[in-house]
Amino acid sequence: MNVQVLSDQVLLNRYLAGDQHAISQLIERHSRRVRDYIQMMVKDEDEADDIFQETFIKAVRVIDDGRYTDNGKFLSWILRIAHNQVIDHFRARKQDKTTNEAEAGYDMLGSLRFSEGNVEDAMVSEQIEADIRMLVELLPAEQREVVMMRYFSGLSFKEIAEQTDVSINTALGRMRYALINLRRMIKEKNLVLC
Repeated sequence: MNVQVLSDQVLLNRYLAGDQHAISQLIERHSRRVRDYIQMMVKDEDEADDIFQETFIKAVRVIDDGRYTDNGKFLSWILRIAHNQVIDHFRARKQDKTTNEAEAGYDMLGSLRFSEGNVEDAMVSEQIEADIRMLVELLPAEQREVVMMRYFSGLSFKEIAEQTDVSINTALGRMRYALINLRRMIKEKNLVLC
């Protein structure tokens, strides 16, 4: 069976021409990467689902309003919307965390901001995570797979070896080379990750 994969721009053009199914195909095409990114950032499945829906609702509104300019990077654009939605989510959650004197036992000015990191800290952390995620995406596939399984899925090297059907030494070696490559890319791109 010969299946032709349509580009993001072709699907967008079809949607703008009235084909409602085209936007569904486009969302489905990128849903896993967007959902995984959001889930990694918020670490709560229900909140991630809400942000995922908000992301695509916002994207469709921008497209419907004629404000989307295609530069061949639809996935990057949708991930940026997702990132902004995550930041908005943390800002809103931060504002919701208030308390009163009676609950705290003393005056905290009605806010927990003195005992927890602030929005700027969260944004810096999110940017660092986004930078690291971007660097991981640049790794060769075998190295990227080991990094994702170890750091983002929390698997042991034994579990990684079993799932990738390689020896533990091979899995460790791939991680070693991945870390070497990540350090090199951080240096080349002059990134500050602290």
